[in-house]
Amino acid sequence: MTTYESYRKKFEGETDPLLEEMEAYAEENRVPIMDRSGLDTFIGLLTIQQPARLLEIGSAIGYSAIRLAQGFQDLHVSTIERDDERHAKAEEYIGKAHLGERITLFHDDALLFDTRELPFPHYDALFIDAAKGQYKRFFEKYEPCVPSGGIIYCDNMFMHGLAFLEDGDIPKRSRTMIRNLKSFTEWIMAHPGFRTSLLPVGDGILIARKY
Repeated sequence: MTTYESYRKKFEGETDPLLEEMEAYAEENRVPIMDRSGLDTFIGLLTIQQPARLLEIGSAIGYSAIRLAQGFQDLHVSTIERDDERHAKAEEYIGKAHLGERITLFHDDALLFDTRELPFPHYDALFIDAAKGQYKRFFEKYEPCVPSGGIIYCDNMFMHGLAFLEDGDIPKRSRTMIRNLKSFTEWIMAHPGFRTSLLPVGDGILIARKY
C-alpha cells in the first residue's frame, strides 16, 4: 500500500531526470500538464482511495500517468490521447520510464473511442484532464466505467481564473468553453448520483464519488 508519507519520502528532495525532461519539453512546446501542487494534492487523494485501476482521459505527453504509476506500485493506468505528436511523446516517455506493463496508452479521440477496447470493464477512478468544453460529454461517456463507490476527478476546473469571470469579461475565443465548463460544474454539483466537491488547489480539482 502506498501512503502519502511514503510517496513524499520517495520524491521530496529528489530529482528525476525523466520528469525534468518532460517538464522542460512541456514548457517549451506549450503542452498543458498538471502543475505540481495540483498533482501532489491528487496523489494525496489517491492515497486515501488506493485505486487499483485508473482511467485517464487526456494523456498529453504521459506526465501524470507516469507520476501516478511511480507513486503507486499496484496501480494500472489506462490513458487516452488523440493528438498525434503528444501521443508519440507519451509512448516514448512511458518506454523510458519502463512502465509499459502498468500504463496502457491508447491513440484515439476519447469521445469516439470504443470503451470495449479498455483492458478492464471497471475502474476505481476516472481522471478527466482533456478539452475543458467537453467535460460533460466525457463524464457521461465514461462514468459507466466507474462502479458505485468509485471516484471521478476533473482537473483545471478554474481555468486560470476564467471560470470566476462574468461572460463579458472572458476573452471571446474562450467564452463557449467556459460556458460549457460552468454548465458542467452546476450539473454535476446537483447530480443526485454523485457526492461532489470542488477543491481550490492547483487550478481546481473536482471530486465526484458515485453512489
